Amino acid sequence: MPSDQRLLLVHAHPDDETIGQGATMAKYVAEGRGVTLVTCTAGEMGEILVPDLEHLAADQTDGLGLHRKGELEQAMKELGVTDHRFLGGFGTYRDSGMKWHDDGHAVAADEVHDNAFWHADLTEAATHLVEIIREVRPQVMVTYDEFGGYGHPDHIQAHRVAMYAAQLAAVPSYRRDLGESWEIAKIYWGAMSESRMRAGLRLMRESGDHTSFEGMDPDGPLPAFITPDELLSAAVDAQEHVDKKMAALAAHATQITTDGPFFALSNNVGSTAWGVEYFRIAKGTLGEVGDDGLESDLFAGL
Repeated sequence: MPSDQRLLLVHAHPDDETIGQGATMAKYVAEGRGVTLVTCTAGEMGEILVPDLEHLAADQTDGLGLHRKGELEQAMKELGVTDHRFLGGFGTYRDSGMKWHDDGHAVAADEVHDNAFWHADLTEAATHLVEIIREVRPQVMVTYDEFGGYGHPDHIQAHRVAMYAAQLAAVPSYRRDLGESWEIAKIYWGAMSESRMRAGLRLMRESGDHTSFEGMDPDGPLPAFITPDELLSAAVDAQEHVDKKMAALAAHATQITTDGPFFALSNNVGSTAWGVEYFRIAKGTLGEVGDDGLESDLFAGL
């Protein structure tokens, strides 16, 4: 890798990376740091928002995964990321699908495909990632929390695979054929700031937008993917790259519409809505923090 500082991100489906850390990825690429994205499935079970492409659905031609692979490639061009891999190779693991629980979070679908990521053998899937970790040798890794943000089974599995792979990769005697052992110094879980989300929702509602993030009250309970500020560890300010994040979001056209909530929040709040991205530290020691008690750089202290 060309940089002495390398970031590895482990995500479940195409578009998850841009929603969560697109601005950070673009910022680090621009700064000459190494950025590697590992996507665990092709998102074959995703909802299709483009009417002309509805034939790609799993119950029709089942071509959505290949199409989303192309969307992901375009999104990575927008962010400047040149190192992207599918876990185990494209098509190894299939999107597991999901359904909504009565409590408002995602759970596994009633019927799950045989090679769905949710059914993946943990050691096998983690070993695929071990090989990448030992090749790339990142100092920092980003993935989901133990609930996968909002309960999607593939997000939860990505968390499990990433955390286990980080352990296995550091064991000198484990699979020596995959390269020299490597310990990732810092691991973060992506997060969304509660105070920022409430402020953004409040501005949207005051502007007359009551449909974006429908059902979310700026003064009421918020979903599980919103993180209380006291649990946050880092805030990467990449507002100068938010246009790249928006372009990458637009590239995921089957999943995200330009008149949807992500763009609505950005239009109402400005670049701070999606240009500042938050993280919880799961392994390692915090480096220098600012007056807000948060790191401004995931590589702080390294």
